[in-house]
Amino acid sequence: MKVKVLFVCMGNICRSPTAEAVFRHYVENAGMSEHILIDSAGTHDYHIGEPPDARTRRAAQQRGYDMSALRGRQVGADDFERFDYVLAMDRANLAILQRLAQHGDGDPHLFLEYAKHHKEREVPDPYYGGAEGFERVLDMVEDAAEGLLQHIRKRHFQRD
Repeated sequence: MKVKVLFVCMGNICRSPTAEAVFRHYVENAGMSEHILIDSAGTHDYHIGEPPDARTRRAAQQRGYDMSALRGRQVGADDFERFDYVLAMDRANLAILQRLAQHGDGDPHLFLEYAKHHKEREVPDPYYGGAEGFERVLDMVEDAAEGLLQHIRKRHFQRD
């Protein structure tokens, strides 16, 4: 059995690929790569086929996360049938996902619902800011990724 996780932001070049790379790193370190499939997408088609933003890649690389293979794609209606978890970075993208999910059987949520140390529920878009915004995104994503992995382990892989 594979648990499938999809991270979604607007353009799929900053927040959602960060979440994909961080979560993949955590899953690999936990020895669970064969049990969890991870992807990311954007609600808009602005950056299909493009690598993540250079500032995003730089910040991630400084913390040991590899984004070299990631390319932007747009979320589709079939993603709600394919993925067990469809996780939005903010409420605006969550609203878009909820409209798309009405045609499928998915139930999108905010990714930061899994954060343990951040009370915010939206990952801010760092695109128009400075380097500190990308660092803040990484801090939030690391927190939520840890909580998500704990949740998946408990819900899908622990035997009573």
